[in-house]
Parts: sequence; structure tokens; C-alpha cells
Amino acid sequence: MTPSLQPFPPRAPSQKIQLFPIPPERVLASRQGKSGARPPREMTSMNIRTIFAAVVLLLTGIVPGHAESITVTHWGSAFYGAPYAVAMEKGFFKAHGVDITGILTSNGGGTSVRNTLAGDLPFGEVALPAAIQAINAGQPLVIIGGGTDSVGDIMWIAKKGSPMHSIKDIVGKKIGFTAPGSVTNMLILMAMKAQGIDPASVKLIPAGGIGANLSAVLNGAIDSGMTGEPVWSENEDKVQAVFYVRDVLPANMMQTVAITTTDYAKEGAAKLRGIIAARREGVEFIVAHPDEAAEITAKAFNGDPALYKKVFKNLLSFNYWSDGRLDYDGMNRMIEGLQIVGQQKGPVDWTKVVDPSFLPADLKPHS
Repeated sequence: MTPSLQPFPPRAPSQKIQLFPIPPERVLASRQGKSGARPPREMTSMNIRTIFAAVVLLLTGIVPGHAESITVTHWGSAFYGAPYAVAMEKGFFKAHGVDITGILTSNGGGTSVRNTLAGDLPFGEVALPAAIQAINAGQPLVIIGGGTDSVGDIMWIAKKGSPMHSIKDIVGKKIGFTAPGSVTNMLILMAMKAQGIDPASVKLIPAGGIGANLSAVLNGAIDSGMTGEPVWSENEDKVQAVFYVRDVLPANMMQTVAITTTDYAKEGAAKLRGIIAARREGVEFIVAHPDEAAEITAKAFNGDPALYKKVFKNLLSFNYWSDGRLDYDGMNRMIEGLQIVGQQKGPVDWTKVVDPSFLPADLKPHS
């Protein structure tokens, strides 16, 4: 769930931007709408906004165009995309003048950014480190909103019955993470620094993806490895928690952000605002109706509804999904992680890489 950061090729100032070819690992996850009446819902502020948006669209003559796709990192395997699944199922996108029916995805990192550049509608929710790395390399991108503002689901586990029960117990042990330069590489180093643990006292092992970490723990190749949802909830009978990142670091660390190209920020402002507004309603629906939202997401991801309900309850307990606002403290913590793993020199001047004008007025940062 936490991809390694793949270097982006630098672009010469005079070079004309060419859309990247979509790599083989891109997946188009199409969603088919269902006909038939829906049961009545309570008139919440979220519903009122949806109805109001639809009326405005009718009065102004703005109607949704052809069906389009956007990019969401780890669609179908991690829960960054849940608000989009809900927004598609509930018609929130169409209510805001955008007909989103498909999701382009990848294993994250630079591939998600390239998908955004190559998409028919260049909007993507991608890892913040990948976005910053691409911008540093000269790619014409801008951050326009927040995505997942928590690392509260990421944890380190050991085999059931292990004597390891806290981060202090990792000293002298073999500890797994995903890959060099990855978010989990950042987090384990930041967690050790916060607890005063000498990195030389721990043998850190890049064990691969979340499934590979679990397997390595179960077969004894490592003493502890990283995990997250839904793998944790699926395997609680086999493994135990050693520590949650949120217990040793501030949980709000912005994992993902919404990005677009600098050209589309000028040409497609209405659609970008519509996507952000619809995603926000998706988040609000998850908060108000977590079980139904879990069922919708399970259907979109081909997952287990009962498991997803358990996962959603866990994620909501620490405000996993941002409503779109930009948490600059959480963004700076992620940049600190990039600095620790040698992927970033110095701070980021957010005024040069962020355009908050697409956010609703109540979500825009106060000057």
C-alpha cells in the first residue's frame, strides 16, 4: 500500500510536454450504473448541496459531458478511493456536472502521476511524495486538494505469541518495510527517531509489498513487518500489533493529494471543482452511513462487505479521509519523511506548487 518512490525524468525548460504512454500495469476499473429507484434518504446538508448543485447545472445550462476517467492510486486494493466509489454509485459526480465512470490505477508512485498526465481528464489522487518528486523534476503539475490525511492505519506486526508488544521491542530485531524510499521506510525511521532508537540497533529489511511483509512475518524471515487495512483485519487471528504509527507520531500526515496539470487547471476549472465537491460528498456519506458506504466500496473493489464494514469503522476512528482541505502541517511531516530518506532537500514552498482555488470557500486555507 506504500509504494517506493520512482524517480521522475527531468524535463528541459524548452521541451514540449508529451503525454506519457499508459504503462501495462494501468487498470481501468469501470463502474456500471444501476437502474431503478433508490429508497428515500434523510434530507441532510450533504443531500441539500447535491440537489442545489443539480439545480444550478440545469439553470446555467451546464450538463455532464461524455463519460470520463480519473486516476486514483491503489484503486481496489487500498481505501484512498472509497469516496470516489461512493460518489459514482450515488450520482454525486453527475450532480456536479462531471460524468466519471472509470478509474485508472496502478501500484502508486510515479505511475499514478503518469496516468494523471495521460488521462482523458487529467485529475488524480496520488501519493504526495510522488507528486512532489514529479514537480521537482519539472512536470507541469499542481496540487489542488487534499486526499487521505492520516497514516493511522499503518502499523508493525509480529506473529501471534511474539514477545514484541511495543516499538521499544524492535531493538536487535529484523524489521520489515516495503522498499527503500517508500512511505513505510520514512515512517519506521521517523518513529525510531521520535523514540530515540539508534537505527544501527535495528536491522531494517525491504521485504516487499504488504502481502510480502505478512508472509515474511508468518514464516519467520523477519521479526516484525508493516501492514495496514484490510490485511490487518483479515489476519488478526494470526498476528499481533507491535505498534501503530499513530501511537508514536502525529497521525495526520497527508498521504495523498489531488493533482492536475497546469494547463487543465486553466481549461477544466469547472470539472475540477465538481470532482472535488463530489468527492467531499462521498466522504460525508461514508461518515454518515459507514455500513452502506462499505458495501458500495466492497462491490466496486470486489471485496468482502463484512470485512469492509469492520475496516471502515477502524478508519473513521482516526479521520482517515480528508474532506479535501489541505493540511499543511500534515504535508510538512510527509516532506520531513522525504528528507530523512534522501528524496528531498529542504522544505517545500507550498505557494509555488499548490492552487487552493478549486476548493469550496469553507475548505480554503485562511490567510
